[in-house]
Amino acid sequence: MATTTSKFIHANGGVGETSYANNSSHQNKLISKVKPMLEQSLRSLYSSSLPSCLKVADLGCSSGPNALKLVSDIIDIVDSISCNLDNHDKKPLGFQFFLNDQFQNDFNNIFQSLPHFYERIKEEKGERLDSCFVNATPGSFYGRLFPNNSIHFFNSSTSLHWLSQAPKGLAKGTGLVNKGNIYITSTSPPEVYQAYLDQFRHDFGAFLRSRAKELVQGGGMFLLFLGRDQSSEIVTPYGILGSALNDMVSEGLIEEEKLDSINMPRYGATPDEVKQVIESEGSFTLQKLEAINTPWDEGLNKNNDNDDTNMSADFIAKYVRATCEPLMKAEFGEGIIGELFVRYRKKLVVKLEQEKLEYTNLVMFMTKK
Repeated sequence: MATTTSKFIHANGGVGETSYANNSSHQNKLISKVKPMLEQSLRSLYSSSLPSCLKVADLGCSSGPNALKLVSDIIDIVDSISCNLDNHDKKPLGFQFFLNDQFQNDFNNIFQSLPHFYERIKEEKGERLDSCFVNATPGSFYGRLFPNNSIHFFNSSTSLHWLSQAPKGLAKGTGLVNKGNIYITSTSPPEVYQAYLDQFRHDFGAFLRSRAKELVQGGGMFLLFLGRDQSSEIVTPYGILGSALNDMVSEGLIEEEKLDSINMPRYGATPDEVKQVIESEGSFTLQKLEAINTPWDEGLNKNNDNDDTNMSADFIAKYVRATCEPLMKAEFGEGIIGELFVRYRKKLVVKLEQEKLEYTNLVMFMTKK
């Protein structure tokens, strides 16, 4: 990201000092859930032949235990496709993977695991695997990352809901304030919603333009990110966090002006909003778009007892804290963080007892025209 927000929240999936990678079970469960759609997408691209070396980029890979999951999944899927091709002159498979995240991402953790990873896949695939190279490509995916016509397939999982920056329309001096909120809620003025939508359109359009130049003709892109069901009320973890901050304002623990200056740089788009940007940009054909609902505590192993609500609140509070703590520290200081998330957890317990809390995840596959 090209703004001051980038030193706190990485648009490509990583997070400041407390990495989301430490709370990756939610992401892992979701990625596993959409794997059949990923396989279907790859099969539609390579039903008759495969490139001699398939070049794949994973945008927003972070640096945790899920960083090489996409690499492993695609090797397995392509190996299966190759075995079923009606081609008597089959050649061993070659792969080149590019792992992308912000410059601050610690790629060293990934590199240290590569020798064991290479050894494992060579043992699994044997002579069917010719070569596999894993490279790092740091930088914001809202700009160019690769040469023209150089990538066969792009993937991005649970990253594109992060914007390049908080909406420009809510910047200081504009006069537009999302009073008492750090994200869109039912109390936000329509102008605030429009500011978020405008920023999403700008960023997603820039993303598509960059990928269109980098993909080979007919190449594909598989995207998974948080969206929104247009028919339901906007209920998000950040709305509840804003409520906890409001309580602390009323008690004089933090300044109201500081709360009003914070706007989370993320946006959950509706399917129609996503389609409109894709159609407007014009470089891609949208082959498939689905909305999948998952609980906020997806990935938590529950005991099915009376303590499930408390377990869920703990689980959600931990990964939201991992995402938000750097920004909260920068605005309010380190002293209030512990108290803030104690209050946040209590509010989660109440909310979980009142209703079923779910994310809407948008999964889509598109091809370059």
